[in-house]
Amino acid sequence: MNRIYMDNSATSFPKPPGVIEAMTSFANDCGASAGRGAYAEARACEKMIATCRSRIAELINAESPDRIVLAMNCSEGLSIAIRGLLNTAPQGTHAIATALEHNSVLRPLNALKAQIGLDPEFIPCDSSSGLVDPEDIARAIRPETKLIACVHVSNVTGTLQPIAEVAKIARAHDIPYLVDAAQSAGHVEIDVQAMGIDLLAFPGHKGLLGPLGTGVLYVRPGMEQRLATMKEGGTGTISEQAVQPDTMPDKYEIGSHNAIGLAGLNESLAWVLDHGVAEIRAHDVQLSRMFMELTDGVSGLTVYGPRDLEHRSGVFSVNVEGIAPGVLADRLESEYGLLTRPGVHCAPLAHETIGTHPTGTCRLSFGPTTSESDVKTAAAALREIAIQPNA
Repeated sequence: MNRIYMDNSATSFPKPPGVIEAMTSFANDCGASAGRGAYAEARACEKMIATCRSRIAELINAESPDRIVLAMNCSEGLSIAIRGLLNTAPQGTHAIATALEHNSVLRPLNALKAQIGLDPEFIPCDSSSGLVDPEDIARAIRPETKLIACVHVSNVTGTLQPIAEVAKIARAHDIPYLVDAAQSAGHVEIDVQAMGIDLLAFPGHKGLLGPLGTGVLYVRPGMEQRLATMKEGGTGTISEQAVQPDTMPDKYEIGSHNAIGLAGLNESLAWVLDHGVAEIRAHDVQLSRMFMELTDGVSGLTVYGPRDLEHRSGVFSVNVEGIAPGVLADRLESEYGLLTRPGVHCAPLAHETIGTHPTGTCRLSFGPTTSESDVKTAAAALREIAIQPNA
């Protein structure tokens, strides 16, 4: 039985050609830490990281590579932004996010509620489409509002939020605007300048097809004046100075980089840029259209999220009547070779929104290597299980 990977929302697989080879080559032939030596290998590592940073900047149309802060993952990037803006905020400071946020946003905001008296507000989303109304965000703004955060694509419903419209509202009120692009970077075209994004966090290991342990925080020029450091430490630069450098991106990067991971990410970015996000997005839309058509009207099967392809990505939560999500995932693997993820997907408010909390759903998520045949197999499997749930 062929094994069909459909958990790209968790991490991408397989990786593009050259990613593993680049990591192996770094480990075997370089192994140095950027900024920690003047010898050829250290300079080679520094050059590789600079290339990786430049490719990320090109991907999202950042003003310059120094706006790209390299993090351990998307969660760390989000925490740098949230904590950096709000850690020392006065009690009663207000922050706005949506009900479809991941725990990487929910948990820092709720932790700050307990620690400093932050007042986080989570704007409801439509229970069918998962879309947030930007006007609901505008109406929630107060004089005390110091952050607006919005997930770009939901990891539960696949909903593609109107982030550029929300950005206009945030900019009009001079409120820092943070976008969680964990499920969109590499899948959907992002232009931080055109979209008016202040802070954008995303992982290297999902849509960018790189290895685990890599992530990014984009910081718009000027935002570093409002964004305090979350951690301080060695940077390999301005070592004679006993305080954290103010220069970008050193202000937010401490310790030696995950160079072996960045070597892989550098190669996967080259693959994404070469193919183009528009091409990857078109493939995703085609697979999404096919999946919805093949599962439409199947009795006992619920497919959550928007039907409008303009507002969704290839992330699908499903449930079969009478079968727990974990059991469904087990059957999809054991009987059909389909690898999916059951549960609440670190997004409890999203599941409350669509009425699937606390048991959750079974999630299928597509990637660039997912084929039409894979989607047909998944749809056929769900139809068969829905028809005979107790088989």
